[in-house]
Amino acid sequence: MISEEGKLYLIPTPIGNLGDITFRAVELLRSVDLVLAEDTRHTGKLLQHLGIETRLSSFHQHNEHQKVDGVIRRIQEGASIAYCSDAGTPGISDPGFLLVRACVEAEVRVECLPGPTAFVPSLVASGLPCDRFVFEGFLPPKKGRTRRLEELANETRTMIFYESPYKLLKTIDQLIGLFGEDRQFCIARELSKLHEEFIRGSGAELRMKIQKVTLKGEFVIIAEGKK
Repeated sequence: MISEEGKLYLIPTPIGNLGDITFRAVELLRSVDLVLAEDTRHTGKLLQHLGIETRLSSFHQHNEHQKVDGVIRRIQEGASIAYCSDAGTPGISDPGFLLVRACVEAEVRVECLPGPTAFVPSLVASGLPCDRFVFEGFLPPKKGRTRRLEELANETRTMIFYESPYKLLKTIDQLIGLFGEDRQFCIARELSKLHEEFIRGSGAELRMKIQKVTLKGEFVIIAEGKK
């Protein structure tokens, strides 16, 4: 049950398998006054699958600056509002940070549910050390990309990157070139889906294996830290 006091709920949504949504997430999506969505078409399909008819409204990187004050005002008036990004936990390489920061500054209550996110299962199943790690997400698209990788070449913790299929091969080449062919890597794709796959090996082995990978969907790259 939701409280009578207004609150923002951050709702993680499945990254692939729809069965990964939690009971509490379903209850809240059904109970709140409004669901904000990065893409109303995407979240709308999820709600339809769950039999939920809560009103949807878009909230994404192109309109968040215009809509954030109105959202906060509604919560201050007592509304309960949920926010969903397209997949995974809002704010993790997805929109959501601006909204959370504005709510915190306005002393609006914020609650984030535990739930799906791509990097945790990728890291744990990689076979690389996961006691200490650094999450880098998406690298800078152009400016500062090489410099960032050069800085990370001496990082001793396991590193986690997100990458699109269009830049995967280029990124792998850059990582191997700067980190060395002996460094161990793991690439995860299609997490929680039928064709889930983990490609593991040294940089030299990865170069050969990656040629056989279907370049579709979002990839998680796990890189061993410097020994």
